[in-house]
Order: sequence, then C-alpha cells, then structure tokens
Amino acid sequence: PSPKSFQPNGASGEALRCEIEELKQKDLALDQEIAQLLSEGYSLEELDKHISLLHEYNEIKDAGQMLLGKLAVIRGVTTKQLYPEYDLELSD
Repeated sequence: PSPKSFQPNGASGEALRCEIEELKQKDLALDQEIAQLLSEGYSLEELDKHISLLHEYNEIKDAGQMLLGKLAVIRGVTTKQLYPEYDLELSD
C-alpha cells in the first residue's frame, strides 16, 4: 500500500507537513512561555499545580454547565435564561 492510503481523510502530505510545522511552532512558543515564567521566579511545581487546578476548575465548570443544560430542558427554557437566576455572567 502507498503512504497516501494511510493518510486520514485523504489529507495530502503537504497539509500534514504544514500541520506538523504549526505544532512545532506552538511547542516552541509554549517552551518560551515556560522559560519566561521560570525566569520570573515561578517553579515547575507551581506551574504543575496551576495546571492541575485549571483542569479541576474546567471539570467542575463542565459539570455545572451540564446541570444547567438539564435544568433548562426540564423547565423548557434556554441555558442563557437561567444565568440571571443564579447570578452567572454569560462569560462564566
């Protein structure tokens, strides 16, 4: 089989090379951001803790969104209509 047959969704080799290059650039940018934070006095442990807390926050937020969605369905309203009732901002 040709290498082309292994490409997902018929993607061209050039498109994959571009995607790889973009990911390399993002990786480099993240490495630079980490280096900047370390130079500002943050430790890797602190950064790991912040990342862990952000993951936990996102999981809790997702659960809250799911509950709001279910409540909205039960009440026959949109989730957006529930926000004022619970003192939530649309950006929350």
